[in-house]
This record gives sequence, structure tokens and C-alpha cells, in this order.
Amino acid sequence: MSATLPVYKKKDFQSDQDVRWCPGCGDYAILSAVQAVFPELGIPKEKFVVVSGIGCSSRFPYYMNTFGFHGIHGRAPAIATGIKITRPDLEVWVATGDGDSLSIGGNHTIHLLRRNVGIKVLLFNNRIYGLTKGQYSPTSELGKRSKSTPYGSLDRPFNPLSLALGVEATFVARSVDIFQPHLKGVLKRAAAHGGSAFIEVLQNCNIFNDGAWERLTDKGLRDENTISLEHGQPLVFGKNRDKGIRRKGLELEVVTLGDGVSEDDLVIHDEHNPNPAYAFLLSRMDAQPGFPTPIGILRSVDAPRYELEIAEQINRVTEKKGPGELATLLHGGDTWEVK
Repeated sequence: MSATLPVYKKKDFQSDQDVRWCPGCGDYAILSAVQAVFPELGIPKEKFVVVSGIGCSSRFPYYMNTFGFHGIHGRAPAIATGIKITRPDLEVWVATGDGDSLSIGGNHTIHLLRRNVGIKVLLFNNRIYGLTKGQYSPTSELGKRSKSTPYGSLDRPFNPLSLALGVEATFVARSVDIFQPHLKGVLKRAAAHGGSAFIEVLQNCNIFNDGAWERLTDKGLRDENTISLEHGQPLVFGKNRDKGIRRKGLELEVVTLGDGVSEDDLVIHDEHNPNPAYAFLLSRMDAQPGFPTPIGILRSVDAPRYELEIAEQINRVTEKKGPGELATLLHGGDTWEVK
């Protein structure tokens, strides 16, 4: 007889640690959303592991009443990969920031995603280094004035979604810290995905980069500047839902509905499109004047999972050659006797 899973509530995933983010930080909203979603996943609490690197976002494991690992700068994907390979049964989540995961940790991030390890990556993007007091980050806009770029940044910023799609991540999504119902929905979809899930959460740092996403979060601006992606639905946006996205050759264009243009002319969102080029086009929309920022799930496809393939490979070799012995391995090949 299988044991009955306890009925969890949000408080069951709240640790006894005082949350020490700055008052008003967007990290609070993300933490609240995760703590609200985990009880609904039907997974025993002891199966969760939250891994982080360095940065404000990386305090996340302290505030989750789960197993956790606070690693060093940029290495959370590598640590999480090791955990998932060793224990594929665990639900492993990574909490990271735009600096932690795209600067010193960039290489680890892309290899986790290209391998399709069954890990969920939450990238908190506030376009600044918050923990170290306001230097520009890999996602800071061109010309950003900060403590480390007083005359303006000359670096072209990373687009995190484009980066993830470039290595063919199997689940790529975006949400916003204060869009709580939307964020929770994306988190649930990510949890249900078998392979790597990459979720960029646009998040405000009210101390060092206040208003970084104001054009998306201001109630008077958001409808004109965001487009919510829904599988099988046309790409429509605007306060009056009178604008849409239409194909123009190999590009996309914004059109106004009416005067011969209807929803039938618009792109129908297909998150399951096996070709990442479609999702890549969506990820680049807001880089063009007049285009909205897409939120929701850009891509969700199935592919072999790295940790399961490794386990299968080990089983095949073990059946063929036996379990082996560590001492034999250590003393195999060339050895030297030191006197």
C-alpha cells in the first residue's frame, strides 16, 4: 500500500529564516509564487532541492523549507546537474540572477540547457548587479550608467530567451515578478515539463535599478507593451486588443486590426513548434521599436533527458561488464610508487 501524500500548504515551504531582501524587492514576489506553487505539484517535500550561486536571488534556498545548496558564483547549474544525475528522482530547481547565470556562469547555463537535464532554472532578471551595489550586468541596456560604467555601458546586452533558444532549450518562458497569476501558471507548466525548463522572471531592483521594467508593469502602459502568448491563439495585444503580429516574409510585423486585417491574418502561437527559429523570432520582438514584449511560454517540446540517458548507459555497461570495483579503477593503467 502506497503512503498518502500529506496535504501541503504554502507555509510548509516557508523556512524559519528571516527574509533579508531590501523592502520592495521583486524577489519577494517570486519567492511567494514558488512557495504557493510547490504544494500544488503533488510531490513530497523531501524530494525538492533548490540550488543557487551568488547574488540576491541566490539567497533563495535559505527561505525555502526544502533541501538546498548555496554554491559559488555561477556554478549552480553544474551543482544541480550533478544532483540530478545522481538522483533523477529529485525535483531540482535553480535560483539564479542575470549576473550569476550569464556572466561567470554563462558556460554552465548553456550546457545544462543543451543537454536537456531535467532541472528548472529561474533566472531573476533585474538588469543590474544588486548584491554588489549597482554595477551593470550582462542584461543591462546599452548606454547604462552605473557605478562601474559612469559614462554608459558599451556592451550589447544578452537576451536570455534568445540565448536559451540558441542552444535549443526544450522549455523557454518569461513572466514578471508582480504578474502573480501569470507567474504561477508558468511555474506549474515548467514543473510539469520533463527536461530543462528555463524561466526568465523580469524583476525590479528598487534600490539600484528602480523601474527597469516600468513600461511592462505600469498599469497604463502594460497592455500596449506586452503580449501574452497562448498556444493555439493568434498573437493579439493592446488595451483594446486591436493590434496583432503578422508574418512578413521571414520577419514579423505589427498590424492594426480592421480595414481588411483580421485575426485570421495573424500568427497563431505554436509553443510546440520543433524548429526553435519561430520562438527565436518571438524572443527578439521587443528589440524592435513598436513591438511588444512577449510573456508566457515561447517553446515547449520533448527531447531525451540527459540524466535518464546516463542512467540507461550505466545500466547497459554494468550488465555487460559487471559492477566493477573502485580499487581496481584507481590502480588501473599507469601507476607510480613514490619513495
